[in-house]
Amino acid sequence: MSSKDLILGRVRSALGGHPAAPEIPRSYRRDFPPADLDVLIERLVDYKAVVHRGADVAAIVGDIIGAGTLVVPPGLPPEWLPPEALLVDVDEADGVVTGAAVAIAETGTIVLDGSPDQGRRLLTLLPDLHICVLRPEQVVASVPEAVARLDPTRPLTWISGPSATSDIELNRVEGVHGPRNLHVILLEV
Repeated sequence: MSSKDLILGRVRSALGGHPAAPEIPRSYRRDFPPADLDVLIERLVDYKAVVHRGADVAAIVGDIIGAGTLVVPPGLPPEWLPPEALLVDVDEADGVVTGAAVAIAETGTIVLDGSPDQGRRLLTLLPDLHICVLRPEQVVASVPEAVARLDPTRPLTWISGPSATSDIELNRVEGVHGPRNLHVILLEV
């Protein structure tokens, strides 16, 4: 018998005569207000993200990346990329372009779930620039509404601005755990 089996056996034995935990009600806060896009933009800017609005995603991406190189997830809509975009491997890329699963106006948070237009987490952690495209219908007002839309079995990455941390003297350092620059394109149709 391993130490793990021994410890878990003791825990099971100690819990043996106790009733099972009751079900947690999940029916609260189901009347979600409409999302306020201006609040989302305000929160994103407060987190030092750059927000762009427009319908021509390829032109906006081209303006942001300039002569830089990009990596993209396999399911990214091709019309989101400028024709002159230079696509490279993730370790050579200056930036990444992705979609998103949902964005939360109240907190200025973007959630990625590894869908084909977002790719694996590595794509959004290595390049110094993340360009994320949001459709208006993906924006929700609150965290509970976002959680209700998300699949808990998918790998979720919650992004609130560019990667940043502070040292003990509260000096902000950006780019430690991911991209230093976050650009959000709010798609207008």
